[in-house]
Amino acid sequence: MRVAMVPDVVPKLAKLGFEVVVEKDSGAAAGYGDDAYVAKGATLGSAADALGCELVIAINVPDWGAMAAGQMLACIADPFRDTARVGAIAAAGLTLFSMDMIPRRLSRAQSMDVNSSQDNLAGYKAVLLGAAAAGRMIPMMMTSAGTVRPAKYVVMGAGVAGLQAIATAKRLGAVVWASDVRLAAKEQIESLGGKFIAVDGMEDFEDESGYAKPLTPEFIQKVNDTVCEVAHDADVVVTTARLFGRAAPITVPASAVEAMKPGAVVVDMNTASGGNCDLSEAGKTVVKHGVTIIGEANLPGTVPYTASLLYANNLASFAAALVSDGKLAPDFEDEILVGAPQGDAFHVPGMGGVLVAHAGEIHAAQSRLREAAG
Repeated sequence: MRVAMVPDVVPKLAKLGFEVVVEKDSGAAAGYGDDAYVAKGATLGSAADALGCELVIAINVPDWGAMAAGQMLACIADPFRDTARVGAIAAAGLTLFSMDMIPRRLSRAQSMDVNSSQDNLAGYKAVLLGAAAAGRMIPMMMTSAGTVRPAKYVVMGAGVAGLQAIATAKRLGAVVWASDVRLAAKEQIESLGGKFIAVDGMEDFEDESGYAKPLTPEFIQKVNDTVCEVAHDADVVVTTARLFGRAAPITVPASAVEAMKPGAVVVDMNTASGGNCDLSEAGKTVVKHGVTIIGEANLPGTVPYTASLLYANNLASFAAALVSDGKLAPDFEDEILVGAPQGDAFHVPGMGGVLVAHAGEIHAAQSRLREAAG
């Protein structure tokens, strides 16, 4: 289980003028003991003590009902998935910053980008889980008993998680094929030693924030058919396709699983938002048609020590942007908080800002969310 703050990052907050209160035992599952927090200057308290602070930081949305109007909350709120909750948080008078909305197009926001830090770890761990579940060695081996051919990995999607998966699989010695609907990803995939899966008629489906644009159902089907054909004899398939605020797209239909060779492994990185594989189950590993399908719903949480460290550094950088003259005084015109002046693109990380609710209302620029929340 991850924790939002780690001992080594506490002094960074102290230098900004913060007094840091950490809930007792909150870091234990991630490998951070209470004594280490105290040694770095934090104060230990109850959950109520932590939730009573002027700025509360967490991984996911905590028990915000224990908070009072005027307090600030920074966490991964994933605001489109529970618009009623977001509306209630706004009505309670809390200021909500959703860290998964960091506008990564801003260079000064990159150190705050929790999506990148956590997706990197998820891509790495997905490859290792696939290797552990595969019934064969990953690298080529030449022995007196014969030559073992390298395993074949197929990585679907070449965002942060996908690129890390490609790099990790190559380091293990696999032959790696990878796909993406952004032509810019071809060079990135090949620079890591992967082989790009080209689709006839492909254009550059990349928006100005660096994310994939929505595709027509027909082209999605064409992409899936092409990639699944390459994946039919793969040893490990890693799926990374995610649509912010919407259910994950199906990239591995049941028919594709049935066509895979026995003993193959599918690691579905997006079961928390519905899954990329028709047959995956969130939080479970299942075997269907002789194929092992891993549906770990919280991959960064499987490496909690490192994930917590990176997340805490992200939050410390964000907290610095909220401080002026030693006081917590957010600038509500800062693009990190409110996005580009022309932006009404709350659904796209990198276009909107992290501010979701303030002063009793959902932020006005986020009209889509405001309408959904009523």
